[in-house]
Amino acid sequence: MHERIASLAHIGKTSDGGSRRIALTDDDIAGRNLVISWMKDTGLDVQVDQIGNVFATLKGEVEGSPIMMGSHIDTVGNGGHLDGSYGVIGGLEILAAYKESGKINKHDLCVAIFTNEEGVRFQPDMLGSLVYAGGMSLDDAHNIISTDGKTIYDELTRTGTLGSMVCGSITPYAFIELHIEQGPVLESKNSQIGAVEGVQGISWTGVTFKGQSNHAGTTPMNLRKDAAYAASQLSVAVREITKIIGSGQVGTVGVISPKPNLINVVPGEVYMTVDLRNIDEKKLKKAEDLLKQKIKHICLAEKVNVETEQLVRFKPVNFDKRISNIIANISDEKGLQCTRLNSGAGHDAQMMARICPTSMVFVPSKDGISHNPREYTSKEHLNYGLQILYETINRIDLNLLD
Repeated sequence: MHERIASLAHIGKTSDGGSRRIALTDDDIAGRNLVISWMKDTGLDVQVDQIGNVFATLKGEVEGSPIMMGSHIDTVGNGGHLDGSYGVIGGLEILAAYKESGKINKHDLCVAIFTNEEGVRFQPDMLGSLVYAGGMSLDDAHNIISTDGKTIYDELTRTGTLGSMVCGSITPYAFIELHIEQGPVLESKNSQIGAVEGVQGISWTGVTFKGQSNHAGTTPMNLRKDAAYAASQLSVAVREITKIIGSGQVGTVGVISPKPNLINVVPGEVYMTVDLRNIDEKKLKKAEDLLKQKIKHICLAEKVNVETEQLVRFKPVNFDKRISNIIANISDEKGLQCTRLNSGAGHDAQMMARICPTSMVFVPSKDGISHNPREYTSKEHLNYGLQILYETINRIDLNLLD
């Protein structure tokens, strides 16, 4: 597993040691082809669906309704080596262990690579699993335009990743995703394992303030229609919203793009994004309402106009307690400290929870860092996560969810 993680990291490696395999770029496809070659070398049946998701299956005594594992291998612009890749390669290692040992699995076992989990080039994120789970039509997904002006259909065709398998044609018996935490909770609690019970709801909003571009020296402050100042006010307001809602609410301004972006010109337009998340749907809606109020107040005060667009909206997801209990119980039996927690990041598992019992296994992230070349989890912790996933699959294969 560790060797394969390192091999995959060489594809799209950045100058500072990070990973850059943005969805359906040549590096992403090269990474997919490498992992698919490992799947085929393991003797698995590999299929690709019409949104480019990859499924590698080890047949069981009773075919159909597989116990599915997996994640993604696309990255953010400058990410680490483990986000997504650990779940795919770890799942493949489990299937290889079954294959090599001669252990007979009752259910089909499957590992998946989902397309465009990160949402960097195509929005929304978690797109492949969303389409697979029926949350978006295939036609709508195929027509999504990338940040560089290409449709998903065009890029699936160009890269040879447009498969023939009908999206969602296989309903899993269960889905379990192995992943680094990408946060500081497990490390702060000295826990080796996280039994994930749910995923925060996500609300992404694009905001464009439109004022008046003008000379920085000759325009009096009281006569300005400064789009950048309006954007700065909203940045502060997002932090205020998190304080008003309280514990569990997070908010982030991730993009601020002024025009004309010159040192001596008052910006006439600024595009920015606001990311709001909460595990409680009512609190998330309240945060969204407060955001609208803050934007309205800023426009009136600064005499600017605004356009808003909802980029992404996913409700909070609760995972299957039976699976999270199995994860926690196995951890206890092995003498590993396990913490039950919710995920602050979005994952393919939250989409798969729409169609089958689902949960996740987390392992700690050093200093809580992810989406960063410094992303790190010790081999010891990665091994613990793999062992817990393997035992979880074993027990679910005994029909413990029936």
